[in-house]
Amino acid sequence: MKKILVLGAGLVAKPLVRYLLDVPEFEVTVATRTVSKAEKMIAGHERGKALTVNIKSEGEIDKLVAGCDIAVSLVPYTYHPVVAKLCLKHGKNMATTSYVSDAMKAFDADAKAAGLLFVNEVGVDPGIDHMSAMRVIDGVKNAGGKVTSFMSYCGGLPAAEANDNPFGYKLSWSPSGVIMAGRNDGHYLKDGKEVFVPGRELFAHTWKLNVPGLGEFDAYPNRDSYPYIELYGLEGIRTMYRGTLRYEGWCETWLKLAELGVTGDDELELAGKTAGQFTAGLAGIEAGANLRADLAAKLGIEAGSPIMDRIEWLGLLGDEPLEMEKGSAVNVMEKLMNARMQYAEGERDMLVMKHEFIAEYPDRKVLITSTLIDYGIPGGDSSMSRTVGLPAAISTKLVLEGKIKATGVHIPVVPVIYAPVLDELAKAGISFDEVERDID
Repeated sequence: MKKILVLGAGLVAKPLVRYLLDVPEFEVTVATRTVSKAEKMIAGHERGKALTVNIKSEGEIDKLVAGCDIAVSLVPYTYHPVVAKLCLKHGKNMATTSYVSDAMKAFDADAKAAGLLFVNEVGVDPGIDHMSAMRVIDGVKNAGGKVTSFMSYCGGLPAAEANDNPFGYKLSWSPSGVIMAGRNDGHYLKDGKEVFVPGRELFAHTWKLNVPGLGEFDAYPNRDSYPYIELYGLEGIRTMYRGTLRYEGWCETWLKLAELGVTGDDELELAGKTAGQFTAGLAGIEAGANLRADLAAKLGIEAGSPIMDRIEWLGLLGDEPLEMEKGSAVNVMEKLMNARMQYAEGERDMLVMKHEFIAEYPDRKVLITSTLIDYGIPGGDSSMSRTVGLPAAISTKLVLEGKIKATGVHIPVVPVIYAPVLDELAKAGISFDEVERDID
């Protein structure tokens, strides 16, 4: 019997836990701060166990890691190096869905020496994006071609029938993550030219992307695309771009919200304040009957614009008490978004991922598009939780079964990892439609 430790019981953990409990040879312990969440996921399964753990206590984590065969860390990324250190101490493998930090990379040599695999970025973005891209890239190379352009897009959004608020967005992951992602710089290569987008201008740097069957979306840069040139083995490529997708209106609104300062994390005095007073304070204007018009003037837009409609809908102009003594602008936005951007019972979310490759062969040039459209299950798991949780669960299963023969700190860009994971995801209904056509 193989023993799996899952640290964390957040939004994406349930599909992972249930997948692993479906394997008769596995026992799964879910350890989290709020044990009731873990108990709900396990639902009385005979091979499941729920425990309370203080993730800040290295001693508590040490005992749990010592008793497992592999640790799956779904806690905030800052804790992964502690888990990795303890896995190394006890000779255990590890999996995470988070981006690899420099602190995690530092374990590579020691993990290799110990014959251990620490696999990271096995969620959806990052994760499925890597795996699906590398399958096409390696296919082109194996056929004697070269990828000269790669543009990749991903968005977690409400399905069309659930897209019923002015922002065109509902929460399938942490609102703080959504907010803070809006202040990241963008950096990519387009037609041989380097493009750098400061975080304050991120939402001004957008274009439209058509997804067949779904229509047009706003696309904007997703962090730094340059490291993926080397990571994907695409030296000499002329275009390398990774972007995020949102429904129309998101970018123009967040451009103004960022200008207002809602992505700031400085501590503010909020005692006794309403949301409108908070907004007026950020803008340096008076809170009162003319707040909408005054804020619009401050932001340089029309008071009757859809942008102001969205800002008002979010509650930023209203009399709702914040009920916070102190907090940052991000904390206030989290509160307002949590109150208004939840999925209703039975509503579906949607995961959209689209890759566009230009591949050149000695005798022709082709455009390859690879598209994934996945929906949540009404009354069941969200698409976001499935597409993040299942790749990590499948990777965990394959490691325990000895079917991934790799050691060190890895992300899934090598066939020994991505091929079996993608094959298993396809069995779960998560697969890409690929179309290839000749171009001039």
